[in-house]
Amino acid sequence: MPDLDDAVIGAGLLAGTANVIMQLSRPGVGYGVAESRVHGGNVFKHPVKRTRTTLTYLAVAALGTDEERRAYRRGVNRQHAQVRSTEASPVQYNAFDEDLQLWVAACLYKGFEDTYTLFGRPMDEETAEAIYQSSAAFGTTLQVRRESWPADRTAFAEYWEKSLDRVELDDRIRAYLTDLVELRFLPGIARPFAPLHRFVTTGFLPPRFREEMRLPWSHRHQRRFDALMRALAVVVRLSPTPLRRFPYNLCLWDLRRRLAAGRPLV
Repeated sequence: MPDLDDAVIGAGLLAGTANVIMQLSRPGVGYGVAESRVHGGNVFKHPVKRTRTTLTYLAVAALGTDEERRAYRRGVNRQHAQVRSTEASPVQYNAFDEDLQLWVAACLYKGFEDTYTLFGRPMDEETAEAIYQSSAAFGTTLQVRRESWPADRTAFAEYWEKSLDRVELDDRIRAYLTDLVELRFLPGIARPFAPLHRFVTTGFLPPRFREEMRLPWSHRHQRRFDALMRALAVVVRLSPTPLRRFPYNLCLWDLRRRLAAGRPLV
């Protein structure tokens, strides 16, 4: 039976910034990240650590054991305990809010589904549903109850459409996300790659989120994006499994090494 680990494709990280935009387009998530007092999780101050912890979360949710997920939950919870709104916050939020966590998990599933469709093997309905059911781990690895995950892909599609009504970016969060798109959190040597990163990120964004970000897109852009993805898909499908899963498998190895040594996971 297919499982979530079948959808673990390293090339899917090309859609990473697009997925972050989707997650932060819910005001409670956006301000929770932008105002977070957890400085170790600030991508502009600690880009390597933030990237590692995010990828490790995805790796342990998709590939880890139940025990490893519980251990990582404890580490994340210690950080999330500091993430809550103040009287000065324009919106109310709490990192333990199940509704906000469900939205983040839904975005992660959408990202895995989209990249598997592009880079993985053709999916029949049984495969798609099996991967969807396993994707509940994106939420249940934190505080989302299993029964809160929409029952099947049809229920998820309804949840997603309704949730789009709650998507909204203001100038502050849009500026924060634009800095991510333009790679301003990385050293100057990475800036020449910003136009390509902007193009790929915009290509992975659903239209609603492009509009919120005010990122232009045309039929010509779409044709170029589709051609690039087709070329990459050939490479991905010909790659051996360990290479295809990189760097998620490396992150899981690092997690297990940290667990064995009693080192902090987050």
